[in-house]
Amino acid sequence: LPESIYVRAFEDRMDLLRLVMVGASGTPYNHGLFFFDLQLPPSYPIAPPQVYYHSFGLRLNPNLYESGTVCLSLLGTFDGEGTELWSPATSSLLQIVVSIQGLVLNAQPYYNEAGYETLVGKPEGHRNALPYSENAYLLTLRTMLHLLRQPPQGFEKFVKEHFRCRGRFVLRTCNAWLQGCVVDDAHATESSRERPCSAGLRLALANVVPSLIAAFTEIGAEGCD
Repeated sequence: LPESIYVRAFEDRMDLLRLVMVGASGTPYNHGLFFFDLQLPPSYPIAPPQVYYHSFGLRLNPNLYESGTVCLSLLGTFDGEGTELWSPATSSLLQIVVSIQGLVLNAQPYYNEAGYETLVGKPEGHRNALPYSENAYLLTLRTMLHLLRQPPQGFEKFVKEHFRCRGRFVLRTCNAWLQGCVVDDAHATESSRERPCSAGLRLALANVVPSLIAAFTEIGAEGCD
């Protein structure tokens, strides 16, 4: 498994797996944690596993529904053809996990929406992709707060330690956004100041950052005051 993915099994339910992915740098999901439950049906591997996303009622990606449904061809929850579909002979759990991390939680999730891939490189796509990423970033922050209040069973210590180490970096990114920067990999550059984020995002961040500071301080994260 990639270093940014962690999996745990249940002793009394060998058909269940719980995994968490760390959001990649350079994406709106940077430093976030994203939890998924995988259930292997009796017909596995003829049929793909059932996958549930811990959304907390937030839609931060076109492929991740508020209901917990993960929309992916490999899972049979989205149209696809050829190698995009589940194959009992060649498909694997690792393929599903890597697909979610690389194809779903990516740098420009706006284009994940069905049909929107045709807008890549076009003015309309560029105009809409940044606001979508801003909203995805904001919802990632809100997901952090939910996880700190209600960490998934078996990952309580993991969640606390993750944000204890990374809380200050999350806040550093928030502060860069508040200054009007477009942030990549938690670092604002001079060139990024030419494309400031929206006033709406800055207003929303001003409301959520105090809650983040309080939550990170409560778990003992350094540099969050």
